[in-house]
Amino acid sequence: MQIHITNAGDKTVMNLSGRFDFNAHRVFKAAYDPILGERNFKNLEIDLSDIEYLDSSALGMLMLLRERAMLIGITVVLAKPNKMVEQILDIANFKKLFTIS
Repeated sequence: MQIHITNAGDKTVMNLSGRFDFNAHRVFKAAYDPILGERNFKNLEIDLSDIEYLDSSALGMLMLLRERAMLIGITVVLAKPNKMVEQILDIANFKKLFTIS
């Protein structure tokens, strides 16, 4: 998986591309740890538009990110999921936990 991070005022965007699965754990955590430490924004948008594959471990990683972000007052939004990713998020009831745009 590849991650591109951009900042826009009070929002940081993490654009994820490729396969989001267990093998991406270290890359994903290494990407979000430093930006959560900065705390200079209120919203973290996870752009899923370029995700080719998403599995249950990726859902777990998103949950861990959400919990850590909530503790420091940052809202996590899941953005632009393709149809396949959107179906997985629906099955996992992520609409109850995240804003999905």
